[in-house]
Amino acid sequence: MAGLFEGMSVLITGAAGGFGSAASRRYAREGARLVLSDYSEERLEAIAEDIRKEYGSDVATLAGDIADEDLSAGLVGLTVERFGRLDIAINNAGIAQEAFERLPKTASDEARRIFDVDLLGMFFALKYQLPAMEKQYRETQTGGAIVNVASVAGVTGASGLAVYAAAKHGVVGLTRSVAQEYARLGVRVNAVCPSFARTPMATELLDVEVHGKVVTERDLVRGIPMARLAEVEEVIEVFVFASSPHNSFMTGQTLHVDGGLTAY
Repeated sequence: MAGLFEGMSVLITGAAGGFGSAASRRYAREGARLVLSDYSEERLEAIAEDIRKEYGSDVATLAGDIADEDLSAGLVGLTVERFGRLDIAINNAGIAQEAFERLPKTASDEARRIFDVDLLGMFFALKYQLPAMEKQYRETQTGGAIVNVASVAGVTGASGLAVYAAAKHGVVGLTRSVAQEYARLGVRVNAVCPSFARTPMATELLDVEVHGKVVTERDLVRGIPMARLAEVEEVIEVFVFASSPHNSFMTGQTLHVDGGLTAY
């Protein structure tokens, strides 16, 4: 039985991270051809080789910094050259603040880096992905789907993570805006907004002293009605839903995977 994404080309950034590596394996299992990218070339190549061995997938890689515009241009060029088209893009690359702290205590260099990676990096990705998908829609009447990984911090305030929240609010703004711009051009664009999930990005915040108190997992899930972290695969299910060819009338949405946090 053919997989949901059989023969489709899928570009995934941040592919060596918690969400990225799980998404890469899931799309491979569903029959996709992959172009993977990450800042860490060593981890990227290890994941790509594992996927080739386990699923027999056609996988291309290009390591680099998503804050570098040339990487986004190169990734789209590689995808089109290797597979002829770009069907799905999962814009997952991102970083968080090193610790919870009030805004005045956030180093300016750290803030600049977060904006460069999380927001400007998303801009660069979209800048090259959208024209490629529009072109193939004009030529074949089949465009593409883009999933931008934002955060629940992109739709609410996030005390102690103000810079990260501001960048993710920007991702949501980009998502909604380009979804409107490309709705008649064959491209769907949606954002997935997880709360804390069991990824290194979240778990690295644990056991850190903030204002004289050590952060625990219980602290991270405070305010979440389900009272737990999301599991990675629970979030990947929403990536799949948002990018599915069967889900063809949804665009410009923020999909909250947050255990009920924003239900109030």
